[in-house]
Amino acid sequence: MSAAQEIHTPVTPEELAHTFDEAPAHVDLKVYAFEDWLTLGLFWLMTACVFLQFFTRYVLNDSYAWTEEIAVNCLIGVVFMGSVMCVRMSRHIQVDVLYHYLPARVTRIMATAVDIIRIGFFAYGSWLMWRYMEIVADEEMVTVQLPRNIVFYTVLAAFVLMLGRSIQVFIANMRRGYSVLERPEAFQNAED
Repeated sequence: MSAAQEIHTPVTPEELAHTFDEAPAHVDLKVYAFEDWLTLGLFWLMTACVFLQFFTRYVLNDSYAWTEEIAVNCLIGVVFMGSVMCVRMSRHIQVDVLYHYLPARVTRIMATAVDIIRIGFFAYGSWLMWRYMEIVADEEMVTVQLPRNIVFYTVLAAFVLMLGRSIQVFIANMRRGYSVLERPEAFQNAED
């Protein structure tokens, strides 16, 4: 078995420097909403707690018990606030096979029904979370002297934001005349 000979082309320092002459890609931060930044912050807080847990457990051989609980609570926030992003961008899992085979008028009715059901679901979820918070209002975290309401209020806020975003999506779909379920190709380039 013979190894192929690698050929290295000499590159001058000037040629190498010119490879970095490309203009950086334009970054538009306006596409991100409040919940995106909150989710990013919760994600990095969770990451820091997991790293601290790993470091104290395996390097210092004396782990901090509170890091796991804080990381789990941050994960709850990341999941629910991330769901708000998914609602805003219509990125939740969707089954759209029927929309390809049925007439446009029928798919428009189906898509409108999906939007209304989604709004109802998030309204009901918000109400349930509010009721749940009344029941467990005085609980504290196990390892840290903090109220669990921090987590519960985050979940409630996420449900209320999902409700608001689903109403926004419904209004946008009605104005546009179609949704991502009906014409997924219309949403491909706008959100990539």
